[in-house]
Amino acid sequence: MAGTNTTQDRIEEGPAVILVEPQLGENIGMVARAMANFGLIDLRLVNPRDGWPNEKANATASGAAYVLEGVRVFDTLAEAVADLTYVVATTARQRDGFKRVLGPVEACANMRARDRAGQATGMLFGRERFGLYNEEIGFADDIVTFPVNPAYASLNIAQAVLLMAYEYLKTAGSEDETLPFAGPEFTPAPRAELVGLFEQLEAALDARGYFRPPERKPVQVDGIRAVLSRPGFSVEEIRLLRGVISSLDRFSPELPRGQGSPGDDPRRRPARAAKGKASGGE
Repeated sequence: MAGTNTTQDRIEEGPAVILVEPQLGENIGMVARAMANFGLIDLRLVNPRDGWPNEKANATASGAAYVLEGVRVFDTLAEAVADLTYVVATTARQRDGFKRVLGPVEACANMRARDRAGQATGMLFGRERFGLYNEEIGFADDIVTFPVNPAYASLNIAQAVLLMAYEYLKTAGSEDETLPFAGPEFTPAPRAELVGLFEQLEAALDARGYFRPPERKPVQVDGIRAVLSRPGFSVEEIRLLRGVISSLDRFSPELPRGQGSPGDDPRRRPARAAKGKASGGE
């Protein structure tokens, strides 16, 4: 159905669409077309298999070349979502963990409300063959799955993007409720702040010997990240938590749990005590 009308103003809004390791340029082009159909503009690729730019993507974009022209390519998922404050991960498989599972209607309503508040949001889509790894879903706040035929639940990337983009555009006419009073305003934390918290906590737990047995560490890390990413922390809350971790982490990698006390680590002694030791005062 031909419906391109260059006399109309384009809708260009909404969440970022992040494709993790897309394999075929044709699929990227069809994703761009789906985004253009419903007014999305921000397409991000994480380590595309065949590199970028890709001529095969242009061939299937069908008039959505302007979406492809704005594509940004990232080496890692952490970099691709670093500036976002709310991310949903789409999946057709049930996942273990602590994340909420939403339908596309509720997920898109959440994103629209956050977009109106000036927050940056994103939709995360996995590889054509097997989707997203659990640790990649750990970068998301919520999981989105689709009400499809249980006997044939497989969607290709462009179909999944089309469904999410359609539901997002439908929320354009919705308005937030007017309430008699409001709570305090917080600055939502971008993913980069949250990733920093994850890394600091994991390093502290490693030093204390928390991850036992070692082969269980990936599962334990996934669980910790799922719990910490669920509430949607503000920048101030993450800074508070990182300060708490710093104050509690009195063991260094050189002195893990059971191998000494904080006073045995010369890097943690007060400057006055260290100076006295050096001058023979102790």
